Amino acid sequence: MKGMRILVIAAAFVATTVAHGQSSAQPQAASKMPAWVEPSAAEGRALAFDRGKGNCLSCHEIKGGELPGTIAPPLSDMKARFPDRNELVGIVTDETRRNPQTVMPPFGRNLILTDKEISAVVDFLYTL
Repeated sequence: MKGMRILVIAAAFVATTVAHGQSSAQPQAASKMPAWVEPSAAEGRALAFDRGKGNCLSCHEIKGGELPGTIAPPLSDMKARFPDRNELVGIVTDETRRNPQTVMPPFGRNLILTDKEISAVVDFLYTL
């Protein structure tokens, strides 16, 4: 079952990347963040939109993102939805701890993102 879950994730990534005419070596350009946004949130936005790193747009709709996926919930009102920042960090790090059936990649456990990068992504998510 675990192998099947990995195949589903990989297929979703490849299908989204191919359908959008982008390769993982070509991250989506990030538009400018408002001046009030902290540098780490701007870095987090770049990671979230990067098809070769966070690739959040592959599955989620995100304000300002182009060609979002629809297999996961939209990322909006994140501070209200996750007032405990540690819970959101845990989800990005390894959602399988909370939901073993998830198709969300365990970005921290699989070393896709570093702890610092995960923190930056969460900083960005908190601006949504």
